[in-house]
Amino acid sequence: MSDWKPKRFWELATVAERDGSFAVELDGRPVRTPAKTLLTLPTRPMAEAVAAEWDAQEKEVDPRTMPFTRSANAAIDKVRVQHAEVADLLAAYGDSDLLCYRAVHPAELATRQSQIWDPALDWARDTFGVRLITVNGLMHQPQPESVQAQLSARVHDLSDFQLAAFHDLVSLSGSLVLGFAAALDWRDPDEIWRISRLDELWQEEQWGPDEEAQALAELKRQAFLHAKRFFDLSS
Repeated sequence: MSDWKPKRFWELATVAERDGSFAVELDGRPVRTPAKTLLTLPTRPMAEAVAAEWDAQEKEVDPRTMPFTRSANAAIDKVRVQHAEVADLLAAYGDSDLLCYRAVHPAELATRQSQIWDPALDWARDTFGVRLITVNGLMHQPQPESVQAQLSARVHDLSDFQLAAFHDLVSLSGSLVLGFAAALDWRDPDEIWRISRLDELWQEEQWGPDEEAQALAELKRQAFLHAKRFFDLSS
């Protein structure tokens, strides 16, 4: 039974409008999530992306080739039922944001961090009216409660589908600021991903690349870029 995979049983995947939302149907029958909830999407472009994934399946259904479907399932089955908890989890990244912890040495790395990370913190200040505190070293330095509250409110304002995407933007980059920067189009998402990997890229320059680490980083990059696309299709 471990080798069993669901077979393709439909001819055509289509999109149907339902009370202002958009459902994906297989030969007229609505798709449901793993929790048996109707798979309804907030926008037609997102529904079309999900339908295209179902249409692309051949003899067997391979969920690994269906990232939009997986993200939509997560938004409906997981985020929708615990929106506040997920928002709190992501907002907490702001209290220990990657961009706020700077190297003491070597001086070249510290300088590069300032040059590349400070503009993102400046953008957050201009966008949200708050400036996160930076420290030297890895010892935790709590951010002011007013700063945390302001950023947390913005996270809680996200829709279920936006929050599902935002979860990956933040957790993969390790930064609430960079998650917002990607979601709100501060810079190209690929550039934002490279900004999040500044320390790793520095290590590669010093010691040479590690093939296994590079392969894992590429998988994470693809997931980050997908999360950005999913966020954009959410509204």
